[in-house]
Amino acid sequence: MTLILDGTDLTIEKLVAVARHGARIELHRDAEQRIRKCRAMLERKLAASEIMYGINTGVGEFSETVLTDEEIKQFQRYLIYNHAAGIGDPAVPEYVRAAMVSRINVHAKGRSGMRIEITRLLVEMLNRGVIPYVCQKGSVGASGDLAPMSQIALVVIGEGQAWYGDELLPGREALRRAGLEPVGLQVRDGLAVINGSNFLNGMNALHLHDIDRWLKQAEIAAAMTLEALHANMKPYDAKLHEERGFKGAIRSAKSIMKCIEGSELLSGYKTRVQDAYSMRSTPQVIGAAHDAVAYAASQVEIELNGVGDNPIFVAEDDLVLTGANFQGTPVSLPLEMVGTAVTMVSVLSERRLNRLLNPALSAGLPPFLTERPGFHSGLMLSQYTAGTLIVEQRMLAAPAACASIPAAADQEDFVSMGMNTAIKNEQILANARGVLGIELMAAAQALDIRGHETGKGVTVAREVIRRHVDHLADDRPLYPDHTRMVELVRSCEILDAVEAEVGKLG
Repeated sequence: MTLILDGTDLTIEKLVAVARHGARIELHRDAEQRIRKCRAMLERKLAASEIMYGINTGVGEFSETVLTDEEIKQFQRYLIYNHAAGIGDPAVPEYVRAAMVSRINVHAKGRSGMRIEITRLLVEMLNRGVIPYVCQKGSVGASGDLAPMSQIALVVIGEGQAWYGDELLPGREALRRAGLEPVGLQVRDGLAVINGSNFLNGMNALHLHDIDRWLKQAEIAAAMTLEALHANMKPYDAKLHEERGFKGAIRSAKSIMKCIEGSELLSGYKTRVQDAYSMRSTPQVIGAAHDAVAYAASQVEIELNGVGDNPIFVAEDDLVLTGANFQGTPVSLPLEMVGTAVTMVSVLSERRLNRLLNPALSAGLPPFLTERPGFHSGLMLSQYTAGTLIVEQRMLAAPAACASIPAAADQEDFVSMGMNTAIKNEQILANARGVLGIELMAAAQALDIRGHETGKGVTVAREVIRRHVDHLADDRPLYPDHTRMVELVRSCEILDAVEAEVGKLG
């Protein structure tokens, strides 16, 4: 599979294909022509001694410093050196690859002014598996992700470090093993690699892909728990949600009913007139999360196909524009909402878990889903684990978007802190997999005890769980089960099996 990048149609799914699954990329011929035309305009203006930010001036607080001809030749290399100032553990390879494909698509717009050789090398690094070593932390999400993107730029010039295969090597050696040569930096080239929020937005795209699939599994878990608790299914009639009009709620109600189709619960079971909020509000809550993800995805894809750079060179108008198109807030603010949404759905999951385990609320299920209560404790401690994960999620859901700390002698006095948003969303999602895995495990245990004929989707989901985690007859250490459930949710094996049985959810 080869994706042609032209600056206009990079989607989240296409980015995932490149960053995670190794799809090859090429630059569209029109994109190459735009890049060449833009570069020619920049060189004409430089020859005419026109003052341009980051070209023949310093950056940040030094933007009023005009460089000499000799300084211009060396400036881009020193720019990369001093911005490669991250800290700590390396980012995972798929984040680095996501940032690279995102940046290449910015270049494809033909507004960045670098030489075509720079973009071509980035393309070949992706295609041949050269992955720069990038510290995860260090970006404030404005002026772009300067620190992490500079570590990518170091490898472009044969410095820094990069993985090739499973081996971490000096950048030049990694390129050599891939059959590539470093490219020296000329005017504008370095800044054109680093001056956009491409790293945090690549992370955002990957997270949104995974969160969408996690939310579908939250609907499967809800369906299983509703079956186990003999829920009244009237609140899941799509007509109810169509009367209100929220797309996410309509989608969620339909997905849950797909999973329950064929259940004995729909044909004569005696149920309560009205269930607790954690049961009957599920479509509204998960639906609100779907709506948040949809909005965030629209913003992320605008950024993937926009000119996130500074300055911007409009060749057809012979125009240089400076501004703040590197500012990460337009994508980071929606992702704050998504982090809160995932936390919210996790809280709902834990509340349903509570109803499965609490004999006062479980419609006749044994305490903590053990058939020898008192002698065995069943899944009592599983709720403890879910609770601690949720407390951490709630702390992480505190917004970073309003946590700006000024930099560069107050020249850069408001920044997005969007990298912090992306990093904490990674952990929120990791915890969410644990919470949901515990609900799925408990729901399977409860359905084993009930023994009635369940819906087609619910039946398949339970069968998949039982391939990985045994029924809890006698107490045993639960940490292996919990950990296996996290990996099961991460793999989306349950989702894939359910959708194969009942059709696509959502």
